[in-house]
Amino acid sequence: MSTELSRRDFLKLTALSLGTLSARSLKTFSSDDGVGLVGRVAYESVSVFDSPRLDATTLSFRFRDELLDIQYPLTPLRGPAYNPLWYRLSDGYVHSALVQPVGMQINQALENLPENGLLCRLTVPSSQAYNYSSQDGWQIEDRYLLYYESNHWVTDIVEGPDGDPWYQITEAWEQVQYYIAASHLEPYSPKDLSPISPDVPANEKRMEVSLAKQSLTAYEGDQIVLKTSISSGVRNSPSNSGLSTETPAGTFNINSKLSAKYMGASRLTDNLGDKFLPGVPWTAFFAEGGYAIHGAYWHNNFGAPMSRGCINVRPKEAQWLYRWMSPSASADEWEARGFGTRLVVS
Repeated sequence: MSTELSRRDFLKLTALSLGTLSARSLKTFSSDDGVGLVGRVAYESVSVFDSPRLDATTLSFRFRDELLDIQYPLTPLRGPAYNPLWYRLSDGYVHSALVQPVGMQINQALENLPENGLLCRLTVPSSQAYNYSSQDGWQIEDRYLLYYESNHWVTDIVEGPDGDPWYQITEAWEQVQYYIAASHLEPYSPKDLSPISPDVPANEKRMEVSLAKQSLTAYEGDQIVLKTSISSGVRNSPSNSGLSTETPAGTFNINSKLSAKYMGASRLTDNLGDKFLPGVPWTAFFAEGGYAIHGAYWHNNFGAPMSRGCINVRPKEAQWLYRWMSPSASADEWEARGFGTRLVVS
């Protein structure tokens, strides 16, 4: 059971808590999906302008994780063309590039878990992680602040620092565990994770990415089933890994899928101001060096290069692609490996 809060309660509670597609039809997603008329500043700061133009006068600034009470979205003809979406605030206009649309849903805690854990998504704008030890008790885990639409594997249920149920989160590949309020996480149902178009032969599915157009198109045979804007890698610049920050061109196949992936300080794709990105959703690796298609919750600037080499898509679109592409993955599978769907990047 979950509870949707009113807009006023949403803003109030969040301020306190901050410390299927038909297989044969074209799937479209609104760039404003899930707005709920509240946005989270997803970068160090964003400018509030006196009119919806990037060269307009800056009236003020909003800072990281601040919630914006959006009056309405608008797409003025002056753009910018790659991402013309703006948000009207009470005191001006903010471009959508670094504002994450968020919701606020409070969930009832589970009483037990499957043996292999349970995949959940964060349904609040942000949630502070904690750690526990017998010596120090409950302590804030300041490396990890979880964000709306991130995915996490829940592996245990405990009594948290407030006496309510909390979930243990396990990042298996990094040997990291921490705890989050259970009310902030919603379990995915098997239906949310079921394959899309499983009757279509695997060799008839393919994806084409245009770096020039910043777009991804998914095909079943000659029919387009999904077309969307992306954010590929920025122009080549130094990275901690020593690998190129540009998305590699060529023909590839998906070789590994993870519904939730921790990306650490040496990752190729991140918010340049963050050191850690837990719970990156719907990750599908395709090239040596760690290049992947995945959902991005740390920006909203799809249509322009923003990553360190990976292909960013909106989380809902990433979920659809994850379910549609091969190798297939069961609902309780943390990682699926195999020779998967073809991807052409040009």
